[in-house]
Amino acid sequence: MTAHRISSRQRPAASSSKVAGGSCLCGEVAFELVRSAGRMMNCHCARCRRAHSAAHASNIFVDSTKFRWLRGETQVSNYGPPKDWHFGTAFCRLCGSTLPREVRSVGIVVVPAGTLDSDPGMRPAGHGFAGSKADWFPITDDLPQFAGMPPVG
Repeated sequence: MTAHRISSRQRPAASSSKVAGGSCLCGEVAFELVRSAGRMMNCHCARCRRAHSAAHASNIFVDSTKFRWLRGETQVSNYGPPKDWHFGTAFCRLCGSTLPREVRSVGIVVVPAGTLDSDPGMRPAGHGFAGSKADWFPITDDLPQFAGMPPVG
């Protein structure tokens, strides 16, 4: 089996130590956000589990002024209920990787932590929708658990 190397095109270096960079699997889409500027939460709702094909989604909620696309924004496709800003997913049209989703109505960007190529300068602050987590996944850390949506802030 041959190991695949990820080129520098696919993993852009962050432009400074004050930002964290991210990208999709094929490298056509890249972005950056200000480190430590948001809040990271693990979401256990059924929609996030399906959208991420995982036990939970680890997302960073960041003010849209602290985020920018570096390239490939036209390759980002969004899916989600039009009136429910709480849920949606964005992905690369070329490789299907999950990507940040801009929620213009509330001025935030939801950044899937798994898309980051560098340390965002924060760690998860808790578990949202723990009341509907997957039965097969035990939450074993000491982070706060919220049955539904965690409090804002």
